[in-house]
Amino acid sequence: MSDHRSLPVPDGLEGDRLDAALARMFGLSRTRAAELISDGSVLVDGAAAAKSDRVQAGTWLDVTLPPAPTAPVARPEPVPGLQILYEDADIVVVDKPVGVVAHPTVGWTGPSVIEGLLSAGVQVATSGAAERQGIVHRLDANTTGVMVVAKSETAYSTLKRAFKERTVDKRYHTLAQGHPDPLRGTIDAPIDRHPAGDGRFAVVAGGRPAVTHYDTLEAFRAASLLEIKLETGRTHQIRVHLAAMRHPCVGDYLYGADPTLAARLGVARQWLHAVRLGFDHPTEGRPVEFESPYPEDLTKAVEQLRED
Repeated sequence: MSDHRSLPVPDGLEGDRLDAALARMFGLSRTRAAELISDGSVLVDGAAAAKSDRVQAGTWLDVTLPPAPTAPVARPEPVPGLQILYEDADIVVVDKPVGVVAHPTVGWTGPSVIEGLLSAGVQVATSGAAERQGIVHRLDANTTGVMVVAKSETAYSTLKRAFKERTVDKRYHTLAQGHPDPLRGTIDAPIDRHPAGDGRFAVVAGGRPAVTHYDTLEAFRAASLLEIKLETGRTHQIRVHLAAMRHPCVGDYLYGADPTLAARLGVARQWLHAVRLGFDHPTEGRPVEFESPYPEDLTKAVEQLRED
């Protein structure tokens, strides 16, 4: 819609050319101001004028400005590989691919689960910080597998409480270097930021409580396939606890994995996958469980170990 303005020439523009006065009054370029004058969009005391006419203070201007260009609305881009496993009015459960974060973060320029859902037309809960609305738990960018996102406000508050109270069954599979001793056990060790301040986390006295249960599903010559059950959900918890046992996740260079083994198995990131997620539905109360199969890169690594 065009914008019509009717106002007097300010005292400070006395004697200026009409095109120069318009440019200063409305923040236009001289060229754009001249175009408006030539196409009849500017009247001086009700009459047409030339761009070179000198204006007098107090002279009345009637100006019809063109509609301001609207900035394009940024639309979230689709996220290749992001699959919706289940959706209802309260929750959406996704299978998160590699290289995708749960929500946008400072310094991250890649895709996120939230952006992928919004691009697919899925509306999520508005509770929480703007960039992480609907997010009740997270997976690392290079950890794949099943995640739940809240769509309703009731689901958001209920699921947040369930994760906090540890009533959610979170199961992961990982390839750990070597063979844990014992083959089944619990790691109960507090986690906090690494003293080096380089983005890593570590087992640190006085850190936040962290409990990881593990069980060996299959042992190979160079690595073991473990099932992990988390009681807590600290950042990098599985990776930190296994590294503290000197059995880091295969391919997890941040926490000391052997690059030679990872290269031989064709693993370009930590071999860690969220295979199963179970919880009580936040509004219906019924138990629900969702599973995610291994992606291709992780499957090939296990097959290679079986052939060795």
